[in-house]
This record gives sequence, C-alpha cells and structure tokens, in this order.
Amino acid sequence: MMPAPGSETATEAKPAKIASHNYPGALVVVEGIDGSGKSTQLHLLKRWLEVGGYRTHFTEWNSSPLVATATKRGKKRRLLTPVTFSLIHATDFADRYERQILPLLRSGHLVLADRYVYTAYARDGARGCPTPWLRNLYRFATQPDITFYFRAPLEIAVERILSGRPRLKFYEAGADLALSLDRVESFRIFQGMILERYDQLIESENFVLMDGTMPVHKLQQQMREIVSARIDLKRFSTS
Repeated sequence: MMPAPGSETATEAKPAKIASHNYPGALVVVEGIDGSGKSTQLHLLKRWLEVGGYRTHFTEWNSSPLVATATKRGKKRRLLTPVTFSLIHATDFADRYERQILPLLRSGHLVLADRYVYTAYARDGARGCPTPWLRNLYRFATQPDITFYFRAPLEIAVERILSGRPRLKFYEAGADLALSLDRVESFRIFQGMILERYDQLIESENFVLMDGTMPVHKLQQQMREIVSARIDLKRFSTS
C-alpha cells in the first residue's frame, strides 16, 4: 500500500519518472492554470485534425463516470481533504487511462488530453501533497509526445475566469485551504500557487511554452506547426 502524504516514507521516496512510450499512437497534452487559454486551443486543434481526416480522440480531466457521483457528493458536502481530493482525481485519471488513452495509443490514434498528470503535480502539490507521493501515484502513466504549457500572467488568467463565472465554486477557489475569507482573493492566491508549481515543471517535463496572451489565431497556428513538425500526421490519416 502506498504511504499517505506527509509520512516519512512518502516524503523520502524517490520520485518516479514518467516513462516514454513506443505505441503506434501519439499523445498531445495541454496544461496551464484556469484562464490560460489551453482548452480553447486544444478544441481548435481537434477540429483542425478532424477536418483533415485524422484519427483523434479527446479526453479531459475529471470526466470519468466511475467517480462522478462520489466527487459531486464530496464537493457538495465539503468533505474532501487534499489527500482524498488527490486520490479521487487519480482514480478518475486511471479509469480514463486504462479504458481510453492506453487502448487508443495502442490502436494508433492521436489522443488529445485537456490536462494530464501535471495538473495533479501542480494542483495537489499546491494543496500540500508531497511531490514524490504524487509522482508515484501516477507512475503508470506514459510520457506525452508533446505537452503544451499555456502560460498567461496571473491577473489576466484570473480576469478571464471571473468575467465568465457568476460565482466561484468552493474547491475551485481553493477555499478549503483557508487562504482568504474572500473567495475571489482565495482563487487568485490559489491560482498563483498552482502557476508557481507549473513553472517549476517547464524544463524537467519538457513543456512547450506557449504565450497565453497572444491572439487566438496566432497561438493556434503555432500549435499546428509544432504538432506537424513533431508528429508524423500521415500515420493517423483515415484516407
């Protein structure tokens, strides 16, 4: 059994390294704080690939029906501690990985993932879960072929989210961490903590850094050029 975060074994454990894969498929991931523009760009890329006739599959963070009910109940009753929050998301990811991502990589699909294990490294790390524990928790996951990291200044990203949200949710705002009595300020502090964690991963995880302040069409053009240069798209053509 894996030791709980905060235990001596967990904190002293050597971090697991994500292994590269040799499957016929390819995995493209987008990461970034809320409001960085990553989801918009991935959907545009998905549409472009589909129009081009390529075998693609889209998956996103926290979308497995396996744990949806438990997650909803835990959030509603505010029962989730940083550890239980992390374990629920890990279960969600493991289910999608075993049922969707891995089989599709083996069958030669181009898998597009809106958030991957790095979201857990950043968010759960900001909530206090030790990095070695998190890396060992997700050690079964394969390394993406490309990980785009959309980075936008904190204030710009936060403003984007606040302009489209009538009310911030409790866990979304990091209110469980008692960062501030004001939920908006709590959200801003929490996102700053996550951003700092992401920045620490840029070099070690070979992130492709994308300027989230650039115009949408220019960012998308860059994204398409990088995907075309690094992945042999002809392998995924349905024609």
